[in-house]
Amino acid sequence: MNAMRASDLPLPRIGRGKVRDIYAVGDDRVLLLTTDRISAFDVVMAETIPMKGAVLTQISAWWFRQLESTVPHHMISADADEIIRDVPALKDHRAEILGRAMLCRRTTVFPIECVIRGYISGSAWKEYAAHGTLAGEKLPAGLVESAKLEPAIFSPATKAETGHDENITVARVREIVGREVADTLEQMARTVYAYGEKVSRERGIIIADTKFEFGRDQDGRIILIDEVMTPDSSRFWAADVYKTGQPQPSFDKQPLRDYLDTERHAGRWNGDAPAPPLPASVVEATSKRYLEAYRRVTGADLKI
Repeated sequence: MNAMRASDLPLPRIGRGKVRDIYAVGDDRVLLLTTDRISAFDVVMAETIPMKGAVLTQISAWWFRQLESTVPHHMISADADEIIRDVPALKDHRAEILGRAMLCRRTTVFPIECVIRGYISGSAWKEYAAHGTLAGEKLPAGLVESAKLEPAIFSPATKAETGHDENITVARVREIVGREVADTLEQMARTVYAYGEKVSRERGIIIADTKFEFGRDQDGRIILIDEVMTPDSSRFWAADVYKTGQPQPSFDKQPLRDYLDTERHAGRWNGDAPAPPLPASVVEATSKRYLEAYRRVTGADLKI
């Protein structure tokens, strides 16, 4: 499978995010095409990560199938041949969509990143260590880095197509989408996280935190959309070496984050686009982490 930075399919393209190209399929469906672009700290890298798009698509598809009886979601199919039968315009583009495309129900997307933090790490730990807060709200005293949060914290953020997402309070979410919708988004996010955290822990992975997106479909239902508990949307830790009071080795894009942190601390990068060039070793290590995350979560190697 060749690495893909951008796609060009014979369908109306209605969006291009940091990683995904979005195409309209009639009025009621969309095709999500996940490229091998990669972002970190909300900046898209110039380099691609081999197999990344397929990992994100297929691990999401695996979760959607597991969640079938738990929450409604947008996936129709992530199988290239099924998609082509349903969308004949793609019959000459099988190689481009193989493994990396998902046909989905179209929704009106809520402009909220529904983040669930089961453990305190990353930007949440940095804020807590400095101020004892998360998004300006007080947390219990005495927490240490990587500590389990009981109960898990619903920590929403604004969605940003470019630039940095911003942590916001639950009160602010209610202002944006209304109290009833905000409460539904939180409840659904907690339900999906609780299921995924349990399943992943049985496979030796701790999902320290993750973010979900939701939309309203044409029948008025609020449904789970986008990606689900992938190495891009989540912080995966190895359960067998988990230890509080320190950072954890991760099965996500940690090699990339570590390299960029080194560049930033050395004064060679200010944190804004463009990012510094990635060495081949970082690209290879990141690709291997994605494939290992897929294997650990699903119990099988990715075969495309």
